Amino acid sequence: MTMENDADRLAAADPTGWFDRLYQEAAAGRAVVPWDAPGPSGGLDSAGLPPGDGRRALVVGCGLGRDAEFVAGLGYATTAFDISPTAVRDARARHAGSEVTYQVADLLSPPAAWSSSFDLVVESNTVQALPRTLRPAATAAVASFVAPGGTLVVLAAAVDTPSGQGPPWPLTRDEALAFATGGVRLITLDRLPADRFDGRWRGLFTR
Repeated sequence: MTMENDADRLAAADPTGWFDRLYQEAAAGRAVVPWDAPGPSGGLDSAGLPPGDGRRALVVGCGLGRDAEFVAGLGYATTAFDISPTAVRDARARHAGSEVTYQVADLLSPPAAWSSSFDLVVESNTVQALPRTLRPAATAAVASFVAPGGTLVVLAAAVDTPSGQGPPWPLTRDEALAFATGGVRLITLDRLPADRFDGRWRGLFTR
């Protein structure tokens, strides 16, 4: 299986379950996870995040852990979750001895205890991988994690005109701004240069 050939079909049939099937295929050497890279997501390392000093951070849709490990390296007590049990298993194995708490969870049905609980929330590329019908609920869930005075970082591919082909389905400006909900407000929204789509959004929000 390749992402290019099968992601459309998998996402249409199972909008969230296809993630684990992709990670299973990758673990077996039959696919490549396109977003698996050695460093943090583009725009995260230049976001100017302050030292964590033990404050709580949550990484949404952590995949194999690259952003979670970066955030933990800043001194945050980091929890990272993914809907894919295979991704969580492989993240733990890849980062053996890490202080990050990797766990399986569903963004569309998150633990109630996470509400308004994290000083830093990082959402990179997860919402853009969901069909637009699920996006409002996913966006609201991401915003709900931010504690009073906390920071939300949103990273996603940018597009001026929505496309029906995906995943990913890059975020329009309005979709990026939609994370300002439930008491969360925008600080800045920048469009960073990128090789694909119409650049890359980096949004900073706070509650």
